[in-house]
Amino acid sequence: MTVVGIPSATSKLSQTDLLRELEPVVVENLERHLRVAKEWMPHEYVPWSQGRDFDGVLEGEAWEPGQSKLSDVARTSMIVNLLTEDNLPSYHHEIATVFGRDGAWGTWVHQWTAEEGRHAMAIRDYLLVTRSVDPVAMEQARMTHMGAGFESANHDDLLRSLAYVSFQELATRISHRNTGKITRDPVADQLLARIALDENLHMLFYRNLLAAALEVAPNQTMRAITEVVKSFEMPGSTIEDFTRKSVQIALAGIYDLRIHHDDVLAPVLRAWGVFDVAGLDEEGEKARDELSSILGSLDEAAGRFEEKRDTHHAKLSARGQEFETV
Repeated sequence: MTVVGIPSATSKLSQTDLLRELEPVVVENLERHLRVAKEWMPHEYVPWSQGRDFDGVLEGEAWEPGQSKLSDVARTSMIVNLLTEDNLPSYHHEIATVFGRDGAWGTWVHQWTAEEGRHAMAIRDYLLVTRSVDPVAMEQARMTHMGAGFESANHDDLLRSLAYVSFQELATRISHRNTGKITRDPVADQLLARIALDENLHMLFYRNLLAAALEVAPNQTMRAITEVVKSFEMPGSTIEDFTRKSVQIALAGIYDLRIHHDDVLAPVLRAWGVFDVAGLDEEGEKARDELSSILGSLDEAAGRFEEKRDTHHAKLSARGQEFETV
């Protein structure tokens, strides 16, 4: 993809310049997205016939753990995914602040927000109708998480924001897809697979924009990619007790360091051709060398985690205890 009329690759562009230079790419990819994105109805993916009143003002049946058909790890992953999606108002604020609300950028911001809004709605309806989670605890967790808000470390930088969401949308797609599999419920699996399709299209949109940015401002963009890879955290990392939950999710193979390195970072970086970009200046080459070093460290860390997980699972098996994986 070539952007015409661009300044010298060695010049540093302002945020305003970048927004202007990339707007034709936004238009092109917005049109492509609207052509290929298929409308879907969240209510069609929820088994409403399983629903019944809860206790409280309707004096229904109180929830108790035995009503849930989900395993502990499946329930944890579903809740983490839901709480992550719940913070959409904060995410909208973040991207609207960076991208603006005018022109094609603004049109995309609202389109993305509308599509993402279906996700929490559908997941929550599924969990409540099937009585898969404690509804009181889930609502309290939502209030706590949303009350803390979300502020991206990249909120003031267009290139870092584009790099982050390119990785994050793919990571979210994989997390939803693997969560669906581990539920062992065809209904949940179908719902989360449908949500994952949205996330994949969003990833492609952002990935294409950053590919264009590499042509417009290769040195700035290489530094942005490196900084994001170095500091990447999922948007749900502010969820209460997230560390324990993320370890449980990683042990089950839903999302772990190996997936992050092999299935998120590697394919996106390969699509951008970061190690084939020519004409970088000294700072750009420095950023690329640093990126290569970070990837090597992540690969080693993923290997160490896999060894620890294998040892942990072997100990559980020796004790006759079951463990669940995707």
